[in-house]
Amino acid sequence: MKHRSPAAPLLLPFITFGVYSIVWYVKSKVEMNTRGAGIPTAWLILVPIADIWWMWRFAVGVEGVSGMSRHGAFWLLLLLGPIGAAVVQSSLNGSAAARGQKVMY
Repeated sequence: MKHRSPAAPLLLPFITFGVYSIVWYVKSKVEMNTRGAGIPTAWLILVPIADIWWMWRFAVGVEGVSGMSRHGAFWLLLLLGPIGAAVVQSSLNGSAAARGQKVMY
């Protein structure tokens, strides 16, 4: 996984009117899928009700990659939005560092 600053998913959605949130989800999904997460297409983010199911699958992928609880990741992302994304990104950064991967900004 690529190391990203947790401030990016926390602050950039406010500057880009929410567009960066979708970008962050898609980039993170692609990286987790390369590790075998099995998260479906990100187009489901745009479909009401299906976006909640997609977010659950994303949280399951976070659990598989970083070890963070799927329930914790899901509720953080659903209820806290950018704040939850920053916490999840911090967890993903910790898993990348634990694997000894190169830190990239």
